Amino acid sequence: MQSNDDWDPTPVTYPKQPALALGPIPGVLPYDGFRNPLTRSNTAKRVSMALATPATKGQRKVYHFESEAEASTALDAMLSPDFYGLEVQLPPITYRSPRGKWAQHHFDQRLTSRDGYRRAVFVRNGSSLARPDVQQEIDALFSAMPRDFADQAIVVNADDYTSAYKGNLRRIWDEFNTPNPEGEQHVIDMARKTNFWLAKELMAACDLARADVWQAVLRLIGRKVIGADWHAVINEHSHIWLSA
Repeated sequence: MQSNDDWDPTPVTYPKQPALALGPIPGVLPYDGFRNPLTRSNTAKRVSMALATPATKGQRKVYHFESEAEASTALDAMLSPDFYGLEVQLPPITYRSPRGKWAQHHFDQRLTSRDGYRRAVFVRNGSSLARPDVQQEIDALFSAMPRDFADQAIVVNADDYTSAYKGNLRRIWDEFNTPNPEGEQHVIDMARKTNFWLAKELMAACDLARADVWQAVLRLIGRKVIGADWHAVINEHSHIWLSA
């Protein structure tokens, strides 16, 4: 039996492991980011998704994200009718930091609209963004961004994506892959002539299968045609309203 005097409470340290490599997936375009963010982490949740965009002509493609917030930022953008293409883990931008030293930064993603306008996205949590030195670093980085890299650089506060918001995004995105224009128009027509406060009240007024109505409601919420509180779990008991 081992004596308590021999017990070492120091946490065991393991050698750093390489990033996880995802093999080929039949029918899915491979990941083509500049770097692979799928390293092990005790805090961050890495995300890998196969998504189809107009830029890929509807074919699914692998995207790796360093955090849930980055993945949520991408899904949020993809719900817009103006969205066209997504790129992640971009080549580094070299810039001179406020301390006078040269540094490099990989933008988390670049979003392209249907009109060709490109936005480079910088995702960071709120506590970090509140620090003056981080703001100075961001200013230096954005000032050094080449014009041919993107038309605009934007900051996204990861804290805006609460647990409920991220869950709603995933469910709504799943429904976006099975559009039903006729069903959605029926829900809109009924919303315009029905008094309702809860989602289930609007659903009861529709002449479609309950599942079809709920799926249409989720897609309309994603398109901002119907409004809802994204920071609470959206379900049949949620308060919703017609936005347009």
